[in-house]
Amino acid sequence: MELRTQTVSRRLVAVLLVMFALPEGIWSAAQTQATTQTAASSSHVVLLKEGTEIKLKLHDKITSKTAVEGDLVNLILDQDLKVGETTVAKAGSVAFATVSHAGKAGMLGRPGDLGLRLEYLRADDSSVRLRGTKGKQGKGKEGTAVALTVLFGPIGLIKHGHNAEFKEATPLVGYVDQDTELPTLR
Repeated sequence: MELRTQTVSRRLVAVLLVMFALPEGIWSAAQTQATTQTAASSSHVVLLKEGTEIKLKLHDKITSKTAVEGDLVNLILDQDLKVGETTVAKAGSVAFATVSHAGKAGMLGRPGDLGLRLEYLRADDSSVRLRGTKGKQGKGKEGTAVALTVLFGPIGLIKHGHNAEFKEATPLVGYVDQDTELPTLR
């Protein structure tokens, strides 16, 4: 008799557990599905077209003296990025460029040169591929080097040119590289 009572009580506990757990499980699944549908309907997706102009600016100063080819350079979105009247990225969003070439100023008055290649913009949780380049060359001092060489001999050959430099907040213009679907900002 005792064995039968234990079996009945185990079954009763199992039935009660299923009765209370199952409605909770169904309720949470239904609630999760409703939340997902609400979120999907509230986040509208828009298409950012290839070739859309994007105004950026440098976050930090960069020079040909310190830059190395392949370095990442931080940029900032200068103004809100909109598709029609819909904002897809706020001003201040982070973008990145890569140093495409960097040459230090050299002897004989040779100037430094620096080039940037735009890579992508972080728009909320999405990335927008960019295209565009910006290059700059420092001021050459070849004439001064020649004059110093004539006046002082070989010592004039050590005259260096100026390094190329992009100051902080230097404006850059980039373009969207390919059509990209982005969610609208809330």
